[in-house]
Amino acid sequence: MEIDLHTKKELLAYLSTYLTDKRKELFDKVIQYRTRHISVVLEDVYQPHNASAVLRSADLTGIQDIHIIENRNHYEVNPEVALGSSKWLNLIRYNQQEENTLHAFDALRQKGYRIVATTPHAQDQSLDEIPLGGKMAIVFGTELKGLSQTAIDNADEYLRIPMYGFTESYNISVSAALTLFTLSEKLRKSEIDWRLSATDQLDTILNWTRRSIKRSELLEKEFLLRSKNQF
Repeated sequence: MEIDLHTKKELLAYLSTYLTDKRKELFDKVIQYRTRHISVVLEDVYQPHNASAVLRSADLTGIQDIHIIENRNHYEVNPEVALGSSKWLNLIRYNQQEENTLHAFDALRQKGYRIVATTPHAQDQSLDEIPLGGKMAIVFGTELKGLSQTAIDNADEYLRIPMYGFTESYNISVSAALTLFTLSEKLRKSEIDWRLSATDQLDTILNWTRRSIKRSELLEKEFLLRSKNQF
């Protein structure tokens, strides 16, 4: 059911009465650092430990949206590693097509994202070099094989993390943590308008509130029914 802006504000005010003042203050603080200027894409990651660590890093660096491509592997959150971070993020799954990678890329481009593949490539850029102007969807691949050839062939840009040792690559969770921390810090120091819009902030806090209250769906249903009967 689609809810208009005025009703959303009233619903949030109502549901917030079930939150502690401390929780409401935390929401107001954290939302100021949330962004969709950078989003994370996980392609076919199959180890819950590593993928859940990525969610934790995304939450801590203010990234709101995680796009999960499930071609062969279904992603399950490991609660001991994610430490509840999935509760505060938007997890968007792509698993209905025969080739979900292209479906995800198309959906992201329609939202204004450029696709940035994390893989060594002839035309790659380092974390220091990649421009932050324009929304970025940063794609991470599986632990052993990295990104699929489909993802590499259809990316707009390529990103690498400098390495100075003998090992060929970073663990995916470490790679994501380094990337998200570095780019989010650069973003916040820039003049780019990276914060969520007022509407997105409202929607996000409303979702956080729903997830913080037991049986929130019943409370919401009752509220909307009362609101409808008033008119």
